[in-house]
Amino acid sequence: MLSLKTVYFFQAGIGILANAFFLIFHIFTIYQVHRFRPTDITTCHLAVVHIVMLLTTLDVVSEDMFKLLNFPNELKCKLLFYLSGVTRGLAISTTCLLSIIQVITISPSSFRLLRFKHKLTSYIIIAFFCLWSLNMSANCYMTIYTVAHSNRSNLLNVNRYCSLSSMSSTIMALVLTLELSQCGLFVGMMLFSSMYMVIFLCRHQRKSEYLHSMSMSPRISPVKWATCTVLLLVSFFVVMYCVDIIISSFSTTLWKFEPLILDIQRLVGNVYATVSPVVLISSDKRLIDLLHNVIDMITILK
Repeated sequence: MLSLKTVYFFQAGIGILANAFFLIFHIFTIYQVHRFRPTDITTCHLAVVHIVMLLTTLDVVSEDMFKLLNFPNELKCKLLFYLSGVTRGLAISTTCLLSIIQVITISPSSFRLLRFKHKLTSYIIIAFFCLWSLNMSANCYMTIYTVAHSNRSNLLNVNRYCSLSSMSSTIMALVLTLELSQCGLFVGMMLFSSMYMVIFLCRHQRKSEYLHSMSMSPRISPVKWATCTVLLLVSFFVVMYCVDIIISSFSTTLWKFEPLILDIQRLVGNVYATVSPVVLISSDKRLIDLLHNVIDMITILK
């Protein structure tokens, strides 16, 4: 029977390869056409965040990888857990940004945010800077309370090498409040944008049925296909993130981490990082055509 740790390594490997393939293809495409689409930039940023997140948690889980880092254990723990917190925050905020960009992209000419559409690329760079600043600041407490494992009784053991030192009730309440507030803000914005996209898809469906009744050939537009993809990613992310945050908050409040609970939390927390590039690849016609060409070339060579 496979252990959870083995399943986790398999999951992380698939996620890293899928995100790397997605990222390399889009960098190559952008370099060829010299055109930056807002959604392409955002999904590439999300792929980078997912790769770093998976590699970081892989270092936390793997004892051999942890030993390879030629730093003092205290610095290793602080660095790895800080990066883990920052990337997880960037995952939710970037997914939220992607949903907002898609709303602006599909918005009609009467929509109030339409004026942002033509300058969306420059605004995205500013948004990335704000998101990085927000998440790096919000996770600074990790560098203070993350310590190397020792025999002290007031530590919360997270793995074999790293622990969290005890916090006062005031600090813990403040940290949980900030994390839940940030989570609620981004999840709320994603739910709001998802409602708008659902309304758009329903209207588009009624229009398509009308055109089909007029004997026109039905066809799924690229905008509708992209909107469905973003809506699927956002919905899946909200479910996985809520489960992750419930487990994390419950364990931190009780100040007790069971190894089994930690393994399950890592699996749940990284499901989105593994599934999202697969969904994006399967919904991108350019990538599908590329994969078909590669398969045909391999078949011919054989």
